[in-house]
Amino acid sequence: MQRAAIGIRAHSGWAAAMVVAGAPGAVRVLDRRKIAVIDSNVRGASQPYHFVKDQPLADAEPYLARCAAFAEGLALGALREMAVEAERHHAMVVSCAILLAAGRELPTLERILASHALIHTAEGEFFRQCFRTAAAGLKLPVNGIREKDLDQSARTSFGGKASSLKLEIAELGRKLGAPWTSDQKNACLAGLLALTRA
Repeated sequence: MQRAAIGIRAHSGWAAAMVVAGAPGAVRVLDRRKIAVIDSNVRGASQPYHFVKDQPLADAEPYLARCAAFAEGLALGALREMAVEAERHHAMVVSCAILLAAGRELPTLERILASHALIHTAEGEFFRQCFRTAAAGLKLPVNGIREKDLDQSARTSFGGKASSLKLEIAELGRKLGAPWTSDQKNACLAGLLALTRA
């Protein structure tokens, strides 16, 4: 059975996710999907830190915990389905890669809610964390790769094949069709990098 990895590019309330296998010159996309991880019936769920910024901490904390639990459940279900789809293609998901922002450590919730910039940072981390937790639930090792380091990581892992690999990934969009934006391309590359580390 071929080894595969899941690559994830998270946004507020959703993520672009890919299951990839193979290597430069023979990349296979086994599954790709947009994964929603919010309850659309819950006010503020797509931007939970913005929603609670003016609430007392005693109300904000349980609201964030409920949103996180719901998001983690949806993420877990989707990643499990992707692993099953990979098996239909005679591949086994062995690793997961999540694209990161700057990787800045967050302060206390009280300090986060006092800063608009930190609210944005916290929300990005909130949705990435739900996928980390989901991957851990499937016993998949998680590779965090800073998006701005993606090209350098590819050069380190694939050497002289890194440039042709980027072209190969770009060309996959012709065969697979839309959407094939930087979300899908970067998630694909992150997944391939996770395979080299598995």
